[in-house]
Amino acid sequence: MSQRAVEIPSSLREIIQDFRGCFTKPGAENFARLIVGWMLCQTRTCISRVIQASGGIEVGAHFSKFYRFLSEGRWRVDDLGHVLFQLLLRFAPGRDLTLIIDDTLCHKSGPHIFGGAMHYDSHKSTYGRGTSAGKKGFFAFGQNWVVAALWIPCPWDLTRGIAVPFVFRLYRSQKRCSTKAYRKRTELANDLIELVLSWLPEGRTLHVLGDAEYACGTIVRRLSESTEFTGPMNMKAALFALPGPKRPGRGRPAKRGRRLLSPAQLAKAKSTPWTKSTIEVYGKTVVVLTKSVDCLWYTVAHTRPVRMVITRDPKGRLGDRAYFTTAVGLSIEEVLAQYARRWEIEVSFRNTKQHLGLENPQNGWWRRPSGTRRPKKKPGPNAHERIGQQATEHTLAMTFAAHAIVILWYWQHGKPDVDVATVHKSAPWYRTKKAPSFADMLTAVRLKMWEQRIPSTLPDDRNRKKRASLVPRWLLAA
Repeated sequence: MSQRAVEIPSSLREIIQDFRGCFTKPGAENFARLIVGWMLCQTRTCISRVIQASGGIEVGAHFSKFYRFLSEGRWRVDDLGHVLFQLLLRFAPGRDLTLIIDDTLCHKSGPHIFGGAMHYDSHKSTYGRGTSAGKKGFFAFGQNWVVAALWIPCPWDLTRGIAVPFVFRLYRSQKRCSTKAYRKRTELANDLIELVLSWLPEGRTLHVLGDAEYACGTIVRRLSESTEFTGPMNMKAALFALPGPKRPGRGRPAKRGRRLLSPAQLAKAKSTPWTKSTIEVYGKTVVVLTKSVDCLWYTVAHTRPVRMVITRDPKGRLGDRAYFTTAVGLSIEEVLAQYARRWEIEVSFRNTKQHLGLENPQNGWWRRPSGTRRPKKKPGPNAHERIGQQATEHTLAMTFAAHAIVILWYWQHGKPDVDVATVHKSAPWYRTKKAPSFADMLTAVRLKMWEQRIPSTLPDDRNRKKRASLVPRWLLAA
């Protein structure tokens, strides 16, 4: 392989070099090669295709070194996440950081997949979607990951941001691991929050966002007073008033006041009028009807006061919903806008799966003694002890690292206005497009790397301009 084929643009190499402390010297080179391959791979993102996209194997080397780097490398995924966290902090203005907690299902197939099991597939299920088909739940085989992502505002529009995943934990089904090893998703999420808090610089605070599964006592009760949480609330939640002053005499002071109306009852109560609120959510300005009260949600937040907000769609298209936050100083508009940021982690899951192949690498295993035949497959997953765990975790970490590096590079060297104008010219049907998507960022990185690989010693400027105009079309056809 020629030396030019492995060259990396200096602007991209500066970011990749920040990860050198996580690896040995050969491991750092393998990491750089695989990251480049992950970004350039346009086919199904299995490890062999990533190796090919990276430029192939240098003379005298063997392709198995990349597989060993993932399956036997001694680098830790949390160290990689720590470096990503420090890089992301450079683009996080203000004092308060927004951490989003969620889980995602990576569909897999095959009997020898570590951590594979049947999990609830929220994308196929119809719970809470208001469909005429009724409530139907679907399950799929794969790996379920609990992920923490940092929400960072875009440099070109501080009102909108991107959720960048950087640390994660594998959730193992209770049927597929021992009783001692089993941990709930909420417990894994709490571990991630504590890990991020240990990395938090002095003077910074954390605001955690989670959906209904993570808006529970396992997480909210364990948060420190300086860490806030915002999430949805059950419409039948038991709410209580804040405790009054201690009465004279003997006895323990009351921990909670009188019982209040539940969110569903408060929504129907005519004694409390609805208030119109104009909020900025999901890139749009919308008007909703709201009711709010400061109270105690004792089963979840214990004695910590929360602000509960009920929303109603004035047009009646959506049902009433309730939200809460431990940051009682926020206004209604700020609470709703803060929770709306949670959706960005779903966008990141979609981007990593569709553009970087998060689900594609199998990381399966099979070994049999020499001279023996392969036994018949049994129904269901047939993972053996912890074989394949390290390769599975390392591969996921590489995908999230590639996703984060693309975003970090674009924030520093990208040209949003030029890229949006290019899309408008090549795809005029995208009339409402105002900001670059992750696909645009990835295309910009690929163009930069291909410009580095294609020889620049062309006869005249006309040929160089022609090459620059043809590269995007070649990438689409690749």
